[in-house]
Amino acid sequence: MTLAALVVFAGVLMLAPMALLLQTGLMADGVPTLDPIRNALDSRSVTRALWNSLESAAISAVLSLIVGVGVALLVGLTTLRGKAVFTFLVLIPMMVPPHVTAIAWTQALGPSSPLLGALGLAPPPGTPHPLYGKEGVIALLAVQHMPLVFLVVLAALRTLPREMAEAARVAGAGPIRLLGRVILPLLAPSLLAAYALAFVSALGNFGIPALLGIPGRYTTLPVLIWQRLSSFGPTMLADVAVLSALMALIAIVVIAVQMMLSARSRSALIGPPQPPLHLELGRLRWLAEAGMVLLVAVTLALPMASLFGTALVITYGLPLTFETMTLANFEQVLLRQSVTLRAFANSTIAAGLAALVLAGLATILARLSAVSHNARRRVGIGLTALAEITYAIPSIVISIAFILTFLKPLPILDVSLYNTLWIIVLAYLCAFFAVALKPVSAACLQLDPALDEAARVSGANWGLRMRRVYLPLVAPATASGAILVFLTAYNEVTVSALLWSTGTETIGTVIYNYENGGYTTLAAAMAGVTVLATVCLMVLLDLFGRRLPPGVVPWRL
Repeated sequence: MTLAALVVFAGVLMLAPMALLLQTGLMADGVPTLDPIRNALDSRSVTRALWNSLESAAISAVLSLIVGVGVALLVGLTTLRGKAVFTFLVLIPMMVPPHVTAIAWTQALGPSSPLLGALGLAPPPGTPHPLYGKEGVIALLAVQHMPLVFLVVLAALRTLPREMAEAARVAGAGPIRLLGRVILPLLAPSLLAAYALAFVSALGNFGIPALLGIPGRYTTLPVLIWQRLSSFGPTMLADVAVLSALMALIAIVVIAVQMMLSARSRSALIGPPQPPLHLELGRLRWLAEAGMVLLVAVTLALPMASLFGTALVITYGLPLTFETMTLANFEQVLLRQSVTLRAFANSTIAAGLAALVLAGLATILARLSAVSHNARRRVGIGLTALAEITYAIPSIVISIAFILTFLKPLPILDVSLYNTLWIIVLAYLCAFFAVALKPVSAACLQLDPALDEAARVSGANWGLRMRRVYLPLVAPATASGAILVFLTAYNEVTVSALLWSTGTETIGTVIYNYENGGYTTLAAAMAGVTVLATVCLMVLLDLFGRRLPPGVVPWRL
């Protein structure tokens, strides 16, 4: 019964929308064909947007990989001081919505920057903004997705046995040789996975290319899809379905290539995971710590200071002084604008429901994928692969698929989900299932099968074994997955950008609409409140995490 429910869930919320999307985008006269994509590529705007998407995703993913791996190696393998603090601060940009990141950096470096104006360093009025265009989009995509690479590589470092590294050190290998000959080759599959994750995340990013690319005439596919969907032409849905199918195919190809290369580069390891190495930095420790402080200052402190500086001035463009400082913008968004409070409520409800439902489904699916029963295990592995593929597909593509699926009222029930908060919740369930599943699957694979066998021999049925044996052991991982889903969904804009309507606004859509409508100070105030709420939530979770089992709070070492 449980397995059937999971299959129905995957069929209704994953397979059916994506199948309908591919059918709409890859069918001509009822026959599967690539002609719609070929015809779309004849358009100069589509080919330019496709190239811009691939270029920005590929280059930004390389930059994210370089910085993320370096930070992960410092935190995971060396005697760097303040690791927990640095880990917390490095992950904050990942929890900040991409469009908030774009707004913060736009206000940090532009001629109207209140912070630079207060310091007398603002560029002259009329100077082109340095972030508008290709370079700005690539740079901020790298900043946004570097923490993803950091998390993947840091998790891989924690699972590596240290016998080979110890043997190399005994044989006289220095840190550089140890890194190049032992550690990095063992990390090769994780490095490929981290790059693929950063690539597909950048490929589907909407907020940064929309706010920085449109003014600089650097249009990517997600932005082009949003523009086509806003045109309301007679062939609008068909056009965006073709572009969305193109993005879905690119993401699937990238993941398939990554899995193939990872399989070829995987090394068989002997022995269980052990505590990681602690390489002495010696006199270089102060330099490494200074580098980490500089990284946090550049990626977090500077844009956030500028964001709050903009939120505190009377009018955008004025320098931040005692005469121009005001709390009116915060008062406006928190007390006078009903849409902002409604957006916070909608985001909390949608993200909370998605986190709770996905935590339960992920726990059950991870269990089914690890059982010895061949049929159940094959179905579980298949559903896990489907969740991974769905996560790799850009979120804006999922939004289009849900529009196509739920545009009409549901059959039999005759209830319409379109233009309601429920369609956003369902889209979250599809888009973020893999986020909840990853930590639970990893924890489930580490369980000794003898525990389940002993309970079975004692006469415990499947439900009793789940409640008394399995759930207590994987509860920390389940909570970790739920926390990641909530934080990801709470601040997202790409999924809800195409699904929201009046009354179902989310935090991300309200901030974007403020900025797009020219209300820069209100957008900054709303973004500032969002950042504060996110950081406060992370701090509370970190404090509670000290009393909880290891693994519940994802960023705690």
